[in-house]
Amino acid sequence: MRESHGATPRQMSPDRSGADVREHFRPLFEPRAIAIVGASASGRTRANDVLDFTLALGFEGAVYPIHPTAATIDGLKAYRSFADCPTGIDYAFVAIAAARVPELLRAGGERVRFAQIMASGFGETAEGTMRERELLAIAREKGVRLIGPNCLGTYSPRGHLAYIRDCPREAGSVGVALQSGGISTDMLRRGVQRGLRYSAVVSIGNCIDVGASDFLEHFLADSTTHVIGFYLESLRDGRRFFELLRDAKARKPVVILKGGRTRVGQRIASTHTGALAGDDRLWTALSRQTGATVVDSVDAFIDSLLAFQCLRPRIGRPGIGAFLVGNGGGASVLASDAMARLGMRVPEMHEDTRRALRSLDLPAGTSLDNPMDTPSGAMRIDDGRIAVRLLTAILAGERPDAILFHINMPQFLTNASIPDHVFDNLVDGIVETRTGDHESTPILLALRSDGSVAIDARKRSARERALAAGVPVFDEIASALTALAHFQRHERFRHRACEGSSAIVDPI
Repeated sequence: MRESHGATPRQMSPDRSGADVREHFRPLFEPRAIAIVGASASGRTRANDVLDFTLALGFEGAVYPIHPTAATIDGLKAYRSFADCPTGIDYAFVAIAAARVPELLRAGGERVRFAQIMASGFGETAEGTMRERELLAIAREKGVRLIGPNCLGTYSPRGHLAYIRDCPREAGSVGVALQSGGISTDMLRRGVQRGLRYSAVVSIGNCIDVGASDFLEHFLADSTTHVIGFYLESLRDGRRFFELLRDAKARKPVVILKGGRTRVGQRIASTHTGALAGDDRLWTALSRQTGATVVDSVDAFIDSLLAFQCLRPRIGRPGIGAFLVGNGGGASVLASDAMARLGMRVPEMHEDTRRALRSLDLPAGTSLDNPMDTPSGAMRIDDGRIAVRLLTAILAGERPDAILFHINMPQFLTNASIPDHVFDNLVDGIVETRTGDHESTPILLALRSDGSVAIDARKRSARERALAAGVPVFDEIASALTALAHFQRHERFRHRACEGSSAIVDPI
């Protein structure tokens, strides 16, 4: 695979160990001293906000605001340049005009390990290309690694760095690098609301120096990162990115949201990050040969990362199907169609399982097949605790590749004849089953809401309980099935890789 544009970035030694990689990136993700450039002593700028957000996340190391004239900024002593700071700087957030950045690095840039450049006006425009080359030449002379330019910041819960308000303090297992500041904030807003918890989120912009391959190498070596995600518009060293993925043999799932896969998208990408986005066929080939998952939307990106965060691959049992349980006959038909389009099996239920389910005295209208249509009357048996017995029977009789339980929430929460706690008992039963399943069968939950404030509030509470037990929660059946299909494709790829056979698996 090959994509290139502009200057070739510095590459790290190909023979260095994972420990070397982790240590190289420690100043970025666990800095002891940071500098903030562009904060105002009299008003509010983006740099002031980043300073506030980072301190609010609990950063306790040295903080050096850089300002040409101010004595203090937000109560902290200010310094005229990097050279004037009392210690070296692990990470510098730079939010000044593009024309001023080269001179900033000339004055003490050798004291900085990583500098993240927020400004645009570099390689994404014709007139900025020379400035970008100048900036990169200075960085190489000074030995500072550059992130960006044209990016928003870095979120590292273990390093107490943040670039938007109210980032979670607890560290998670998903590491993401994105060539879009806007999509990076989507991940930190929508992704967190959906239950994603991050080891790091980095907005990487134009990638004139530190690029996607460098972050891939780091996330593969980082023991706190179990799932890796990228939003990419271009790759300056596509061959290295491919080889890192190939050599990793899918030991960690990698999900790629690729922008610029059409001619129109490529044209827009060139004005966004100065990218040459490349042929879509390259990304299909990369997915088939490395096991990486390539998706087409932010929603699919979040869904897939969530599935990989919650579910653990079963290498000895690579699945290609699922059993569906829930209320709604039409929903079951549409789900079956979706599974067929995704290449997933919809296995018929065994007679032994049917007998076990009949013994539960389910009401007429309950379908004893797959998908299993369980009307609200069936799901409210024993105040919703029937969920445990339903799932236990399916697990014992079918040993399914996965189970997707879907609930049309308004049917329970707007029906005066059904007590509110029935819905909670259904969710708790799913959690109980998942916790007690020693084979760790993937169980997914689709909670379908009508968008009302009251029902969405109940959905948030249910999502938290389910996620704590490793049950990913989706808004729709189709999105859950697509995420599951990506997960099962990853299982098959890893299984074949572990067997030493050809590990090529067709993408979704």
